[in-house]
Parts: sequence; structure tokens; C-alpha cells
Amino acid sequence: MSDTPERSLSRGQTIVLVAAAVPMVAFGGLGAVGTYSNITSVFHRSATALGVVAAGEGATLVLALVLVGLTMLGQSAPAAVRIGLWTLPAVASLTGAAVAKTVTEAVVFAVTPMAMCVSAEGMGLLARRIVVYRTGVDAEAQRRNAAVMQRLAYHRARAANHPDEDARNGSELKSWKLAKKVGAGDALLGANLVDVQRGRLTDGADAALAGMFALPVTPSAHGVTDAPAPLAVEGADEEGVTPSVTGVTPPVTEEDTQVTPELETVPSQGVTPVTPPAELPVTLEEIAAVAGVPTPVVGEPLSDEQLVVVLRHLRYTDDPPLSYRQAVAAFREAGFVGGEQRIRRAWGSLMSHEESGA
Repeated sequence: MSDTPERSLSRGQTIVLVAAAVPMVAFGGLGAVGTYSNITSVFHRSATALGVVAAGEGATLVLALVLVGLTMLGQSAPAAVRIGLWTLPAVASLTGAAVAKTVTEAVVFAVTPMAMCVSAEGMGLLARRIVVYRTGVDAEAQRRNAAVMQRLAYHRARAANHPDEDARNGSELKSWKLAKKVGAGDALLGANLVDVQRGRLTDGADAALAGMFALPVTPSAHGVTDAPAPLAVEGADEEGVTPSVTGVTPPVTEEDTQVTPELETVPSQGVTPVTPPAELPVTLEEIAAVAGVPTPVVGEPLSDEQLVVVLRHLRYTDDPPLSYRQAVAAFREAGFVGGEQRIRRAWGSLMSHEESGA
């Protein structure tokens, strides 16, 4: 079923549709009257004329009402109903042409019953369009597509597994012919495909503009790209946590306050300054702990906050920091899960945080 909410016809639409349906019924009735008059002029018996009208226009009217009723119920019409809408008026036309005395009368008698055929088809089509407009469901298009897909599935299986090579080749060709009919005449399918492509174009344009207008990272005075804003650890002093995140000062221990004896006993020698150890890279777990979110796990859906944590971690795994496209490529390569739009929003949040920190 379609997710389209049901819509009601406006008053103007109802008036127009009624105005269009009335002439269909009127001209169909005039066709029946004309057939009755034609047959009466030949046989001079009203009973015979009424029988011909009942077999032609009358039966066509019954099938037309069945078609309209099934369509208004959101169901497709059986093949017998659709075939009968054209077969019965054709039989009435042939009957009129056969009983006519001259060629001119034969042409007139043959054309007259077709008024009922056109009226029936017109009412059926109008009812179908009303249902599609109100419910968003085209039962007739679904019936055709279901039949095509059923045949396509059979021929694909036959082309892959049939023991006869000629049968496999024939089904392969038939499959390609059926592929052309998939979705043919389905207006809703076409509209949905247009919406999908419109979304993809919007995403592509958004990514292109984000790449064009993204602010570059300004190099520092020493030629090193600025690092991200310092991260603060809440409650580090109370819990005694020794952070290794850049920008957080580790607590001073007793060993750090001890004076090396050699430096005190040998004042004449030059004191070599002690080089502090290189800072360890910030891990994903540490950034997640600082942000107060669970550590992101590869292959599992991530929250918006976890996406920001992962992108921050990936961005500063290299020097200079990764760009948006490089970070997204590293995100996918690492196996993390996240939609393109959510990643772009998380990246924008990360950039805004860095700019405000700078």
C-alpha cells in the first residue's frame, strides 16, 4: 500500500468530473437508441431491435459498471471485463453491418455501437484516475507490473538453471524484453524515481558547496597546523584520572618534585635540559570519554554525538588534519556506519566547534 495520505476532491473538481461523466453516459445512451432505430428499420420488429441493443450496448454498459465499481474499490478489473468492453460493441457493429441493405447503411450501422464502447472506457478511466488521486494506489498499474515481474522472475530462473542451452538463451532474450515493460505506465513509480533523483542531486550539490566554502585550517607561526581545541575532563581531580588528552595538564606526582643529585653536586657542568616525552596520540576511547558518550563501535549505528567523536578522531590521525572527503573515506574504510547527511551535519558541528575554539 502507498504511504500517500488520502485526499478528498474539492468542490470544483467534483463539478468538473460530474460534467465530464454526464456526456459519456448521454452519448452512450444515444448510441443505444441509434442501434435500436437501425435494427428496427431493417426487421420492423421492436423485440428484435431490443435484443440486439441488449446484447451490444446493454452488455457493454453492465461491464462498464463492473469496471467502475471495481476501480472505486481499489481493485483491478479481470481480463474478461476489459476484453468484453471492446468485444461486445464490435459484435454489435458487425451485426449492424451484416443486416444493412447498402454499403452506406453498413458503415452507419457499424459505427453507431462504438459510442457505448468509448463511453464505457471513458468512465472506467475517469474512475481510475479519481482513485489514484485520492488514495495514491493505481491497482491497474500494480496488476500489470506484478504480471511482468512474475514472468521476468520465471525467465531469469530459466535462463540460469534450465538444462537446455537453447531454452536458456531464449529466456535470456525474453528477460531483456520484459525488462523494458517494468514500470511502464506507472505514474506513481515515475514520480517516486524523480523524488529519489532530486534527493541525490540535492545531496551532491550540498557536498560540492560544502567542499567549496569550507574554511581552510590556518597554519601557526611554526608552520604546524593548529590542533583542535583543548578537551576538558570533568572530575579528573576528584577521581584521580591521569588523562592523556592533548591540552589537559597531568597531575604533579612526588617523583616529579625530586631533584636529581647529580645536578646539585656538579654545579660546574652545564645542565642539559630534559626533553619532555612526546605526547601520545589521542585515542577514540579517550575522546568518547571526554565527550561523555559510549565508545563508537565499528559496524553499529552511531548517535550524532558519536559521529562527531569519530570524525574528530579521524581528522587528527594525520598531519595536516584530514579534509572532509578524506575523513569520510577513512570513516567508510574503518567500517563505521552512518548516512551521508548525518555525516555532513556532524562534520559541520565539528568545524563550528573548532572555529569557535580558535
